[in-house]
Amino acid sequence: MVSTLTPVCDFGTPAPEFSLEGTDGRTWSLHECMGDRGLLVMFICNHCPYVKAINRKLVRDTSELRELGVNSVAIMSNDPTDYPEDSFENMKLVATELGYPFPYLIDRSQQVARTYGAVCTPDFFGYNSRFELQYRGRLDASGRQSTEGVRRDLFLAMKQVAETGRGPEEQVASIGCSIKWRDEQP
Repeated sequence: MVSTLTPVCDFGTPAPEFSLEGTDGRTWSLHECMGDRGLLVMFICNHCPYVKAINRKLVRDTSELRELGVNSVAIMSNDPTDYPEDSFENMKLVATELGYPFPYLIDRSQQVARTYGAVCTPDFFGYNSRFELQYRGRLDASGRQSTEGVRRDLFLAMKQVAETGRGPEEQVASIGCSIKWRDEQP
């Protein structure tokens, strides 16, 4: 496991398009995922201890954000060859077990992760309703711990995006396991 930090937010960068298969059997596009006031695109996986530590908080925060008009979508881009826990079948199990209130999509080609510039799991990209990047930071300060009672950085940032269309100027990078890229590059 290699810990990686995300880059800082490049405000205004447009959200790249995608069309990916979900654990629900549907194919989802960027526009189908967008909420009235924004969209949170999350790169996660099943095996990463950072993601496992925050999964319940992800369910809580994305449910509350949906009430504010911000939808969420999770994308799994790891190569499951060396990480069978990240297989599509296991994605379906995790999404059902945890009751994910968002589509959980597989990026088999890894092209979506490359286009977004995702570097780790979890990696968060928060967009306003005009598909402009406004947040590229952490969920909260808990890291690999499932600590409660810490400042909810991502939730508060996306709440601000829902209310104003702009994310906070100060953002703390997310940390997580590196994306598990295939050896061959497309």
